[in-house]
Amino acid sequence: MGKSKIIEAHIHVYRAMKRMSQSELAKKVGVSRVTIVNIELNRQNPSVITMYDISRVLGTTIEELFTFETQEEE
Repeated sequence: MGKSKIIEAHIHVYRAMKRMSQSELAKKVGVSRVTIVNIELNRQNPSVITMYDISRVLGTTIEELFTFETQEEE
């Protein structure tokens, strides 16, 4: 038994407000569109650097883009 961290991304909300496609965001951040898709679908946890870069491009903070939760493991 232990605890695991869960990161939930809210990038799509901020992308929509900026009217930015996944491809445009990926290009500005320097990652592939597939990476952005996987982060948005919570299939992939981004590095801290990628989180920072995404937040800068979208004009917001890491804390607004990502929810960090702790989950008990059985």
